[in-house]
Amino acid sequence: MFLAGEEWVARFEGFRHEAWRLETLSQYLMPQEEEEFAAFEAGARVDPRTVANEYTDRLRRQVTEGRSQGRVHIVTRPLSVYLRFEFSQYYAPHALAGEEIRILDVTDRANPLDGVQDFWIFDRSEVVLMNYDPDGRQINRQVHEGDAAPFIERQRVALAESVPFEKYVKGLDV
Repeated sequence: MFLAGEEWVARFEGFRHEAWRLETLSQYLMPQEEEEFAAFEAGARVDPRTVANEYTDRLRRQVTEGRSQGRVHIVTRPLSVYLRFEFSQYYAPHALAGEEIRILDVTDRANPLDGVQDFWIFDRSEVVLMNYDPDGRQINRQVHEGDAAPFIERQRVALAESVPFEKYVKGLDV
């Protein structure tokens, strides 16, 4: 089953305990980000402490409800322009709003999750595969019909091998 629109948004409103994502690409080409990305490339920056939007509001509400949202992004240095954009425009304000973001840098070591595709897992039971073209354009989101156990193990590895976002970016110019 493919997810879009309200069915996709419902996953983030309906999870009970945890929504978690693995990100593996150095670039995501999302149409809704084009204008912000162009502004970033032109030198515009946001103050993460002042960002308030539907996403950050939802994150703050989830924290007060005892629900967590997190992710690990696998990266290599030098960081792509897109990753620097994502870190400063999204990750910094999202972390301040309560998202548990971690970075797995595989620049100088083997990738323990090599070949694993992007996915979301909700309440350690429902897996949604995130399908992208090689350039980072999203193809679709697909509910995984099989066992969630391999994805729970991938999450365990990603968390164990990564560092908190705030620690990773300390001293980086992003």
